[in-house]
Amino acid sequence: MSPVRGVFSAAATPLDANLEPDHAALVAHCRQLLADGCHGIAMLGSTGEANSFSLAERMAMLEAVIAGGVPADALLPGTGLCALPETIALTRHALGLGITTVVMLPPFYYKGVSDQGLLDAYSRVIETVADERLKVILYHIPPISQIALSHEFIGKLSEKFPRTIAGIKDSGGQLDNMVAMARTFPQLSILAGADPLLLPLLKEGGGGCITATSNLAAKQLRTVFDKHADAGEASVVEAAQARIVALREASNSFAQIPTIKAMIARRYGAPNWTNVRPPLVRLTQEQTDKLAPVLNRIDAEQPE
Repeated sequence: MSPVRGVFSAAATPLDANLEPDHAALVAHCRQLLADGCHGIAMLGSTGEANSFSLAERMAMLEAVIAGGVPADALLPGTGLCALPETIALTRHALGLGITTVVMLPPFYYKGVSDQGLLDAYSRVIETVADERLKVILYHIPPISQIALSHEFIGKLSEKFPRTIAGIKDSGGQLDNMVAMARTFPQLSILAGADPLLLPLLKEGGGGCITATSNLAAKQLRTVFDKHADAGEASVVEAAQARIVALREASNSFAQIPTIKAMIARRYGAPNWTNVRPPLVRLTQEQTDKLAPVLNRIDAEQPE
């Protein structure tokens, strides 16, 4: 059984007024997420706007978080890029910092690639990195990458690298696919990419989640993870799930990443958190004004 189990936050990335990564705010956010109950932080993923940052910027962010006291074993950074040499470089850099588990997108620019092509790509990365410590969480997010990771491909890759392939983050949004993977690959940790699906996935043998709304709902996700199998805590889990669902729905009110960042800005009272790097655009004042009563209602109806 994969040891990668728990609630992991797909952490958003704070930017300063010049739209550069704000290292101090990032460290503080990561530390808060751990205090809220996250088992770890999946930095530099989709919610973290990773593909809007250079290789040097990504490396500097990882270094800053480690220097800021976030344990290396609590980090699961995204290291998958279109160019294999950059994936290799970022993965090696993470390992050099003591980080051993990474979340890895497939090379996603070319569409319609074969399972063999994906097998060749991941194999080249793993064999070139050549570090027995490395654990890879495959990242299945076809709505964005347009590259689906088939069960056949997953089976071949995990058979070829049984000590390296540790799990799959499934952001395809289809619970049936997650459950099928949990049953087909019991040695892997299947991690939900959508917050409301953590509970049903855990009931079917899933390993946890890597999600965007965990930036706001980590406490409730941890409650679900810890207590989902305890019949005596059913009402507590139900209340936590209600807040998770409400916050997730609120995050989808407008474009998700700018909305998540607006929600974080509200939480911390820190306006700079609304900054996003182009081509993303922050919420308009009209959108922010529409979001505020929704969040106030959630706080009133599903308090923390």
